[in-house]
Amino acid sequence: MHRIGIGYDIHELKKPGPLKIGGITIPYEKSLKGHSDGDVVLHAISDAMLGAAAKGDIGIFFPPDNAEYRGIDSSIILKKALSVVMEAGFHVVNIDCVIVAQKPKLSVYYGTLSGSISKLLEIDASFVSVKAKTNEGLDATGREEAISAYAIVLLEN
Repeated sequence: MHRIGIGYDIHELKKPGPLKIGGITIPYEKSLKGHSDGDVVLHAISDAMLGAAAKGDIGIFFPPDNAEYRGIDSSIILKKALSVVMEAGFHVVNIDCVIVAQKPKLSVYYGTLSGSISKLLEIDASFVSVKAKTNEGLDATGREEAISAYAIVLLEN
């Protein structure tokens, strides 16, 4: 049986950097504000995985009002989502992720991002697609006030 899940996340950009996206640190003058480290890519993928397995979202496992999780590394969130998915009898088949950011330009990091995500999920990098788009100057992401990410995950049992 196959299951598909979709995830989305957005975080406000603030100063100072560094910027954490997809489990890597990208040199940039701003960072993402959040209860955790604000890694929108790992959050979107985690939610997509949990959704595909019908296990809710990351807020269930890491409530934002719980001080214990303040500043938590998002790789821990992703690994917990993977554990929940595996306990439900599924494994990740592939991931497609879109990052929406006016700046910084992320195309030079595609391979590094795919490698980082695949390593965290213990799957081959060829099963992880990462790409970035701008919002052409529109809304909070287009005004460089935020970065968002969308992810679709295919699970199989």
